[in-house]
Amino acid sequence: MRDYDEITAFLGEWGPFQKMIFFLLSLSVFPNGFCGMSIVFVGDVPDHRCLIPGNLNLSEAWLNRTIPLEQERGKLQHSQCRRYRLDVIRNLSATFADPDSINMSEVEQEPCLDGWEYSKDQYISTIVSDWDLVCDNHWKGPFAMSVFFIGVLSGSFISGQLSDRFGRKLIMFGTMAVQTVFSMLQAFSPNWEIFCILNFLVGLGQISNLVAAFVLGSELLGKSIRIVFCTAGTCISFAIGYMTLPLIAYFIRSWPMLLLILALSGLLYVPLWWFIPESPRWLLIKGRVQEAEAILRQIAKKNGITPPEVLFNDLELEDMKARSKQSHSIIHLFKTRNIRAITVILFLVWFILTVEYFGLSLNTPNLHGDNYWNCFFSAAVEVPAYVAAWLFLRRFSRRFSISGSLLLGGVVLFFIQPIPSSVYSEFLPYILMGSLTVFSAFLVLFLPETLNVPLPETIDQMQKIKRFKRGRTDRNQYRFSKRGAVEETNMVASKGEEI
Repeated sequence: MRDYDEITAFLGEWGPFQKMIFFLLSLSVFPNGFCGMSIVFVGDVPDHRCLIPGNLNLSEAWLNRTIPLEQERGKLQHSQCRRYRLDVIRNLSATFADPDSINMSEVEQEPCLDGWEYSKDQYISTIVSDWDLVCDNHWKGPFAMSVFFIGVLSGSFISGQLSDRFGRKLIMFGTMAVQTVFSMLQAFSPNWEIFCILNFLVGLGQISNLVAAFVLGSELLGKSIRIVFCTAGTCISFAIGYMTLPLIAYFIRSWPMLLLILALSGLLYVPLWWFIPESPRWLLIKGRVQEAEAILRQIAKKNGITPPEVLFNDLELEDMKARSKQSHSIIHLFKTRNIRAITVILFLVWFILTVEYFGLSLNTPNLHGDNYWNCFFSAAVEVPAYVAAWLFLRRFSRRFSISGSLLLGGVVLFFIQPIPSSVYSEFLPYILMGSLTVFSAFLVLFLPETLNVPLPETIDQMQKIKRFKRGRTDRNQYRFSKRGAVEETNMVASKGEEI
């Protein structure tokens, strides 16, 4: 029996419709690049020090000595969280005109009881300067980032289930609306708590529309285009969005206005609803054959192709009807040994990749040099990486291509900084990420190879994959059984014509 790719082969691989879908779905991923990374500037920590009230009537010399000096990363700089007790300073200034005559190490210190003053050299405002997320509250800035990724985690679990139930198109545009609306509301957050709640919803919407667009493109485009769509298409679009972020942030130094401008770009994608159809493959799985057929004939018309009079024979219609009654959930990924092993390995690899990617990307404000250039180059380097990934995945073993790139990335992380003699170092996270990445490089080798192999489309076909990989015998057997089914279908059809 013919599979979906054989049924729709008459549409061609790269006609006007496929080109339009490739471009529009790639374009839909563009906002994810700057919405997910905007916290780099929105949550950056400006230089700050304790606020000294102006009613103390201190001389400039004494004002300059109200903040103690501390060793920070090998440098002597003013404390960001402590000051000398102001009542003591006031008494000393009344007695001694020159603060250099006093041993300041003997003067008691106190926290920043009157708040902080923040440098305006780089930002007008960030969530850190507006809500004083420093010193005892310094954990709130990173926590706001973590809440976003908790939303991403939640969306990862539900987005696939939702798109399987309600359709790829509806979920993609619905979650794009979630991301856009809550990003706009985030710009008006009155406090840190509301900001975190909205950040969770933004993260949930972002990953959900990304997954839905990824799946919709994979189902609408032919098998020869899927690899370039999943690498050079969606990923480069994400990288270009990421590259746009520092450009916009350079001219907009206030975090509410920056979030608002970035969020408003989502409104530009509303017209795409009338150009992107639902996945015919999903419609067929749901038993909505007439809707799927109408879309396929519309695609043929856009490509200037005359479709067959009958798209689906009786056997195929019966098979679709039987499949529409079947239901699968995420639990089926763990029910059998083979699928469970692949699922666990992929989960670990994606987990490690995500930790490494966002760990490096969100660390750009801590690098030497200009934050905006650092962010731009961090995004720009992804473009040749995605092109290289596309070329490798087309020509070479997928397992060894992925494993090799992970091994290279992990080894490079080891050389960022040798482990120092002290117990803790700011470079230890890179060493940990490098170790995990090298570990994932070996895990990938246990996955089945997919180069020049028909991809399984159902849970039943996945269960035939044994010993973590599909061997030559399994591959040939899969192809033989598939060819036999096609021949059987053609034979039945020819007998029908004879009758």
